[in-house]
Amino acid sequence: MTDARPAIGVLISGRGSNLQALIDAAANPAFPARIALVLSNTPDAYGLERAKAAGIPTAVISHRGYGGDRAAFDAAMDRALREAGCQFLCLAGFMRILSEGFVEAWRGRAINIHPSLLPAYRGLDTHARAIADGAKEHGCTVHFVTPGLDEGPAITQALVPILPGDTEDALAARVLAREHDIYPKALGWLAQGRAVLDGDRALIDGKPGPVRL
Repeated sequence: MTDARPAIGVLISGRGSNLQALIDAAANPAFPARIALVLSNTPDAYGLERAKAAGIPTAVISHRGYGGDRAAFDAAMDRALREAGCQFLCLAGFMRILSEGFVEAWRGRAINIHPSLLPAYRGLDTHARAIADGAKEHGCTVHFVTPGLDEGPAITQALVPILPGDTEDALAARVLAREHDIYPKALGWLAQGRAVLDGDRALIDGKPGPVRL
């Protein structure tokens, strides 16, 4: 039987824990999307094994084979995603900065998960930076992908308190658990047309985001 749910491509670079959360959600026939392709820029990414175990097609396109030509690398990824019939795109620990042309081609159809309450702590080392700043709360954000790094409009967020004596690893583990909660929800909204990119804002059921979960 053909699966008529919208097809999702997932970009990964590493272990794929958020990918696994998406795989688990999509395994339920009631979930409004299916994963059609998992694409990695690194051939030894453990997320590829997760996809294969779930019977999901995989592809490896190494950025190292393009001599620093980001546009050519992104064009190869774009071809693979389109050949797989992908209609939407999830970034799940994908550690490459995408070219503006690629981002614009998937505008409004690509989302990312980031381990902070954006716009706070864009980029890397978010947990350590939040603890060093004496922040009282932290969390994670699912946002639309736009050309600016971690600047896309937020769809949903989950708040995680920073506890006295928290270590980076302890905080990261609690944030990751919430990432696994909110990423499938945001993907479901996107696939259903409930989450849309409207100019420079995300609308969820017609109301400005982010939705706090």
